[in-house]
Amino acid sequence: MDQMQEPASAVTERPPPPEPPGPAGFEAFFQAEHERLQRALYLVTGDAQEAEELMQDAFIAVWERWDRVGAMQEPTGYLYRTAMNRFRSRLRRASRAAKRAVGVSEGGDAFAAADERDAVARALARLPERQRAAIVLTELLGYSSEEAGGILGVKDVTVRSLASQARSTLRTHLEDHDE
Repeated sequence: MDQMQEPASAVTERPPPPEPPGPAGFEAFFQAEHERLQRALYLVTGDAQEAEELMQDAFIAVWERWDRVGAMQEPTGYLYRTAMNRFRSRLRRASRAAKRAVGVSEGGDAFAAADERDAVARALARLPERQRAAIVLTELLGYSSEEAGGILGVKDVTVRSLASQARSTLRTHLEDHDE
């Protein structure tokens, strides 16, 4: 009978839950992701300084929530989604400010001032925002359509469709540039 009873301490003791990653975990995450995120944002924005500011803003937002984000299976998707949301917010603010300054204009291209020396950057700048984000994430950064969909907050089939449309548009723009 004594053999069947376990000590009370063995039954009530449970291992403590894992603690969320601390500052050291965030530092390693930052070191692993900051260059890649900045390059992706440069391709989306066409401006190195804006890309750096967006990258810093995104990492600050992730740092502020690191206790929850660091415990995620894959915090990289959260980081990229945060960066893309910040980019879209800036784009909307700039568009509203431009419309107030000059009035509403028909058919204006927000990326007309893109870098003229680089044909690919100019072609990317002509793409609609969602197509540009989809093509950069899938083709240039190597994310699968499922991963890119998670970052952008859309279904994987939408990412594939947007990337296909972007490829077609890029092909047209780059052929026009060659002529």
